[in-house]
Amino acid sequence: MAIPFGATWETLCERCEQLSDEATLITPLASKRFRITDVQNQRIVIEDVDSSDSQPLQREQFESLAEHARDASDGYELERLPPKAEPYAAVLALHPRYVLNEREGTLTELAEADESAVLDDAPHLSMNAGADMSNEQDREREEPDIDVYSDMLLLIDVLEREDMSALESVETPVLVNLYTLLSDVQRNANDLRKDVTDVLLERVGHDRPMHGQYGSVQRTTRRNRSLKDDREVLEAFAKTGIGREQLLGVDRSKVEEALDVVPVSESDVYDVSESEYVRKAEVDEGRKETRLQGLKDRLAVSGDPEADVLRQEVERLEQEIEELTEFSPASSFETQPEQG
Repeated sequence: MAIPFGATWETLCERCEQLSDEATLITPLASKRFRITDVQNQRIVIEDVDSSDSQPLQREQFESLAEHARDASDGYELERLPPKAEPYAAVLALHPRYVLNEREGTLTELAEADESAVLDDAPHLSMNAGADMSNEQDREREEPDIDVYSDMLLLIDVLEREDMSALESVETPVLVNLYTLLSDVQRNANDLRKDVTDVLLERVGHDRPMHGQYGSVQRTTRRNRSLKDDREVLEAFAKTGIGREQLLGVDRSKVEEALDVVPVSESDVYDVSESEYVRKAEVDEGRKETRLQGLKDRLAVSGDPEADVLRQEVERLEQEIEELTEFSPASSFETQPEQG
């Protein structure tokens, strides 16, 4: 027998009122952060953490979402949510009878309420209806085995030691180190970005952008053109009144070949200008590795109060990032039609 929604609504409001003022919820697909600012008789008012925009979530829309979850035997698919309806799912999952499954992308109504699901009073809530996150929190964080990570640690060390707002006063060897590390970070970051792009292309469709904590991405198509064989091009324009002389031009590669065999000056066929720049000549990888290991060892064994504060701050930030990104890639609720 279905429980009247009135009882469900009363419990949901109680759960919302139990949240601390600083508790932050995260939408399941777009990972947008919001807080509950008011619980009223017929609505729950939320505020976007980043934009401070306020939005009322209406009781009847919660009831509609609850009905969809009840009718879906394998869970209501969150992808069917309109983009602005995601907060409804995040809030409804505070109720002990509803569970958000981030891996499957579903909202499910349980046969019986999970009374063991306890609200977390931490500043950022994990919106999987009270699942135990202790295993994730206790898991030892491993250093990523990618080149850009090590180069970035060294770069951060240089940036922290020098006054970057007055580059003219920085000593030349330090500037050389800075330039070398910036170059390495740029190269390795581009390599990593390409790898990430290859994976994203398999997940991101043309019809919908994907959102993360720091931004969003959308699949786009770049149109590239290259001329066909000269004969095909000339034949295509033959009956248009465009003469061959208007289409034929100078081939740069052939000019280079000609300069190699005839006494024509480069300045006769090129406009030549010069510009000066700095390029990386070599990298002392051994010195970089030694310095990097020294930084890690010093931080690990240092008893300095500032080092301990830094370690705690890093752990706090890492935990915050993990909580904020718990969901990967939806103001009234109306479900989108299921694709047949």
